[in-house]
Amino acid sequence: MFKRGNKSLFLWRSVRNYQLPGVVALLGLVIFVALLYTLCIGENSASDKSNNDHATERVDYQVLPNPTVEIVKETQVIWQIPSDPKAVLLIAHGCGGSALNFWDRCPGCPNCVGLPEEKQIVLDALAEKFSVIVITSTDVCWSYGKDGLRVKEIMTWWLEKQDLVKFPLVGLGASSGGYFLSVLATEVRFRGIVLMIACGLFDKMDSIPDNYPPTLFVHMPKDVKRGRRINRHIEMLRKKGVETREIKCIEFPVTSHWLGDRVEGLNQTTSSRLFELFRSRGFIDAKGYMKNDGRVTPWREALKQSDIVLPYGSKFMHHIEEELNLAYAYHEMTSLQSDQIFEWLKTHL
Repeated sequence: MFKRGNKSLFLWRSVRNYQLPGVVALLGLVIFVALLYTLCIGENSASDKSNNDHATERVDYQVLPNPTVEIVKETQVIWQIPSDPKAVLLIAHGCGGSALNFWDRCPGCPNCVGLPEEKQIVLDALAEKFSVIVITSTDVCWSYGKDGLRVKEIMTWWLEKQDLVKFPLVGLGASSGGYFLSVLATEVRFRGIVLMIACGLFDKMDSIPDNYPPTLFVHMPKDVKRGRRINRHIEMLRKKGVETREIKCIEFPVTSHWLGDRVEGLNQTTSSRLFELFRSRGFIDAKGYMKNDGRVTPWREALKQSDIVLPYGSKFMHHIEEELNLAYAYHEMTSLQSDQIFEWLKTHL
């Protein structure tokens, strides 16, 4: 395989040696070389980005937000089905979340808020041809006693209504949603489940079924206590013959363009000013790492005392906090590992 520079040189030598007759033919080949070079750069760039665990740029899959919102059994249900779907993904949010967090505000969902990590996971799923359904919990956090039967009935109804019964079903649950999903998988046939920043409730179960689905733990090792439980549960599952894998998400430095890259609608000028504010107030160390979780860092108070004005008022407050939490890497939903997550899920379809 030729490198980019060598490929261009090789093609230009071919043009010279071949001695194509006529200026038109020569110009045509020049255009062809330029297009080929552009394609090579695009392919290599995409490959490089997929190998970068902490790529900050959003990947534009040209998937438009077009969800359907319904109230089923007094429960908020939002879904989107791509063209030519290959599988179905059920997502369970964390405490304080809802299905509204997973899509941007749009005609189909005027009340959606589109938190950065949640909506990117949905875009990644749709790009991989997964139909996505998100169900809002009854209370602030999930309770299997209150939500288990309701979710099973909604899923049965929805899969039949959308003619998706024949497609493989997988699940992703974050935090409280991960605990809920770990129990739901004892009664619903999943091909694979992803427990994000959650260790599951395996030590609380009377028994783990023999047909329990392959389980991927996506967690942040800085949460040492949760990490220890995950290690124990991985051992428990493996003893039952359940395939398991883990992805560890580590902290990374914030940059002046980080928030502008991650929060759609937040320009780079404001992103840089926020970064300088956080650094001047000591929220970020000399290397760019968050000194504490975004939830407990008094960055909101610092913002009020500054002359920085966020577009759309307070719309971005939760969006910014989510990205600060993500950089600190203690307990937050993450789309940075989407490539690994969906590649793993696809191997179990």
